[in-house]
Amino acid sequence: MPYTAQKPAPRETSDDLRARIPGWGVDLDPADRPAVPRERYAPEATGAHWDFPDRQPELHPRERSIEHGMLPPVFGTVAPLHGVSGMVRRFAYARFSEGRAAHWLLLVAGDRIDAAGAHVSSLLSGRPDNPITETGILSERRRHGWSSRMGSTRVDTHHAWIDPIIVAGPWIVGGWIALKLAGKVVRAVRR
Repeated sequence: MPYTAQKPAPRETSDDLRARIPGWGVDLDPADRPAVPRERYAPEATGAHWDFPDRQPELHPRERSIEHGMLPPVFGTVAPLHGVSGMVRRFAYARFSEGRAAHWLLLVAGDRIDAAGAHVSSLLSGRPDNPITETGILSERRRHGWSSRMGSTRVDTHHAWIDPIIVAGPWIVGGWIALKLAGKVVRAVRR
């Protein structure tokens, strides 16, 4: 079991493994392994006072893969799940194994939902994102962007054609929707 002081007994002996696997055990001599002092179990030498580490308190429910029986003793709490994206991520962890594509696709979908929410909140904050300066498009002329792509084997040249669509597309669609809504409001006010 992880996080315990005692190691479980090996299933096979060293001699059995050496007979079955060519080259097995070449690092058994402690003189050949520089990490041996760290691997030795000697709690009196380290001052460890526990057999199992003290658990970090779980103030909010944390996502945990269904493969794992428990959370590790210490875990990150920097970005707790929230909103619709949090619901999608919780569903991915509760329902699907990490070995399933559905698990990872739901996590990506949760990330995209979170990004869309961040864009909407930046628009409503009065200080919206600036896609022209934040994408680095202005530095293309100043820093030899085009000449560094021509005649080279850079990987990013293969998807450069779709980058403007991905970056500008949501802004164009959002602007078009805003214009349509503004037109409807103006027509409603005129009546």
